[in-house]
Amino acid sequence: MRAGGSFARQMLLVPVGRLRKADHSVATSTALPGLDPVELRAIEQAATAEPVEQPTPTTIPLLPGERTLDRRIKFALVQACTLSSLLLGMTAIFLAVTQQNPMYGALCLLACITFDGLDGALARKFGVASPFGVQMDSLGDMTSFGVAAPVVVFATLQGSVPTPVLIVACAMVACCAAVRLARFNVSPKDGRFFCGVPTTMAATVLAVTVLLKTTTLGSALPAGAMVFGVVLLAIAMVSSFPYAKLAKVVKLPPTLFLLPLVGLVWNTQVTFGLLVLVYLLSGPVIWARQRRTAARIA
Repeated sequence: MRAGGSFARQMLLVPVGRLRKADHSVATSTALPGLDPVELRAIEQAATAEPVEQPTPTTIPLLPGERTLDRRIKFALVQACTLSSLLLGMTAIFLAVTQQNPMYGALCLLACITFDGLDGALARKFGVASPFGVQMDSLGDMTSFGVAAPVVVFATLQGSVPTPVLIVACAMVACCAAVRLARFNVSPKDGRFFCGVPTTMAATVLAVTVLLKTTTLGSALPAGAMVFGVVLLAIAMVSSFPYAKLAKVVKLPPTLFLLPLVGLVWNTQVTFGLLVLVYLLSGPVIWARQRRTAARIA
């Protein structure tokens, strides 16, 4: 039995020793299946190589395309119009905070609107439109129409309505103008309609309302109605309703403009308020008509 037990133990230990040697050879082998030593050396070099420093990006030119002296002068003229709009907006703010006649601030806002339309028209005419110009225009619009306009309105109505209510209404204009401008920059452009009331149109309405309020033409305008109109304009700016562009409005039959002209002569403030209300309501009407047309086609 002892001899038999020793023999059996030896038979079991031999394969185990061979298996351990085989496992050791596999574990210590530096070769991987399917890769030759040249490929392994290339992988090792790539893993241990020092990172290559990326070149510093060059400055993007403000004026794309050919940079001739003539185009640079035209580009500078366009940007000067944008900066003029921004500076006029700052002037309106300074006039408002120093308690000057709000009429002067409203006139500055109307001048801002003029320069804002001029810079875009000149950029397209001269062929110097650029992404830099788009950003400059948005910053100028935010300063003049998103900040200066509600500040002028606040100075006009201060003391006529509760201050917290007036602060909320004017702050809504600033916030909605920022959202409106940011959305416009990242949205596809529609040649027929605006998505929401543009900030330029809202500032025009506010400036004309202040002018009417500070003159004998509209001195009787209720302050509460003006605050309600300010809030309505702010909401309309961030709405998704389509509003016709000025180019489509001027193409309407001339006879349609006779009634507003007569109304302005008869009662300026009432006619102006009705015109603003009609324009604000035109967005939902156009939207409903588009939905109805799409449902018929489907």
